Amino acid sequence: MSTRAEAKATVGDISNDGNLNMAQVQTSRKGFCSVRHGLAFTLYFCNLLIYTQKMSMSIAIPAMVNNTALSSPANASTERPPTDSQDNQNETLKEFKAVAPMYDWSPEIQGIILSSLNYGSFLAPIPIGYVAGIFGAKYLVGVGLFISSVLTLFIPLVTDAGATFLIVLQIVQGIFQVIVNTSQYSIWVKWAPPQERSQLISIAMSGSALGSCIILLVGGLLCQTVGWPYIFYIFGGIGCACSFLWFPLVYDDPANHPFISTGEREYIMCSLAQQDYSSDWSLPIKAMIKSLPLWSILVSYFSEFWLFNIFVAYMPTYINSVLQVNLRDSGILSALPFLFGSICMILGGLLADFLLSRKILRLVTIRKLFTAMGVIFPSVLCVSLPWVSSSLITTMAFLVLFTAISSLSEAGSFVNILDIAPRYVTFLRGLLQVSYHISGAISPTVTGIFLSQDSEFGWRNIFLLSAAINTSGLVFYLIFGQAEVQEWAKEQTITHL
Repeated sequence: MSTRAEAKATVGDISNDGNLNMAQVQTSRKGFCSVRHGLAFTLYFCNLLIYTQKMSMSIAIPAMVNNTALSSPANASTERPPTDSQDNQNETLKEFKAVAPMYDWSPEIQGIILSSLNYGSFLAPIPIGYVAGIFGAKYLVGVGLFISSVLTLFIPLVTDAGATFLIVLQIVQGIFQVIVNTSQYSIWVKWAPPQERSQLISIAMSGSALGSCIILLVGGLLCQTVGWPYIFYIFGGIGCACSFLWFPLVYDDPANHPFISTGEREYIMCSLAQQDYSSDWSLPIKAMIKSLPLWSILVSYFSEFWLFNIFVAYMPTYINSVLQVNLRDSGILSALPFLFGSICMILGGLLADFLLSRKILRLVTIRKLFTAMGVIFPSVLCVSLPWVSSSLITTMAFLVLFTAISSLSEAGSFVNILDIAPRYVTFLRGLLQVSYHISGAISPTVTGIFLSQDSEFGWRNIFLLSAAINTSGLVFYLIFGQAEVQEWAKEQTITHL
């Protein structure tokens, strides 16, 4: 607590000093060679590692199940003339069987396994966000990354014990991944100047898209050569090694960083001097419950991640089963959308900050515009997918555009909590994570049910439902979303529960 008091005192000194070296401060604003951008790229690699672990099951599960589990209803005839694509799939399955165990899991069980990372994460983000807001994110993120990596190493061993044990392990692992995803937002309360929030957070979060790209790119090749267990061994091991680098590189507050320049420290603290970013043990719960701008962000978060979670969990399966592509190639093709998504996420953040710094658009307009673009066009693309499934090139173009455009929401509603309540950002980030994990638990499970009940029109129905949910959330956000600090988030007007 003393460091927090010292930081506030430093801010007061800076804001009251009329002889502040503004040339030095202006210099610290430019370029990516700054400590705050270095922190963004450190979080970038942290999110990259978490998402390689989060996505490992998505690319491994087509290799973990055998062809009998993937067949339609149990009483359906299996005596069909073989096709070239079926021969390729059967050959691929034989290769898998030679190098790794396989399991008889139905589509329903697969949907539960793919959703299980989210099952234990409904309530965990709220206390995690609260604790991170009080004590800082450094140790929470580092410990969360390390334990998630250790659990990843144990997945092949636990899978042999049965699907139930695997589901339990993934539930526990999901909780520690929530610690990483939720806690890191408290860092930006102290490190992100208001006019750089979009780009810094977009840089950090774009690591998740590149992590998804890497695991899909490498995972299919590993499955087809050395076996699916090595996906978990390799990325779990890398995560364990890198988690030890986190602690000496990251500091919760620029006032305590040993290597930051005086100019950059003064720039950051001057930028935040007008905001109350100190944390409080008390929370204005009643005011939060009544806040429509907060609810608009929560609803938008749930609806947008409904569709995204389906693509994260099922994209390799979709390309493998619908487009009749073998698993190695489906992994490579599945990686392309996430690669473009990672790039567009960073570009979207830079564009949003450019529009704000040049005063071309108001902040609330930027948030709503980027959210609308990240919802409307991807919804149209996903609804169109069943009608272009006969063309591999067209389908892949739609998937790439879907991920690239939807990433613009990172500079829209996803970062909006820092605008309306920077004082309580970690607690509210916890609420957003609850919304995300509820969506992530339901949507892949519903997808598995749809596919098991109607193999012919299942994907069409899934995409129609997802587009309807996505659009409904957007409408709610456009009506009630705001970008001004709310009255209940201002220190002088807070009424605690």
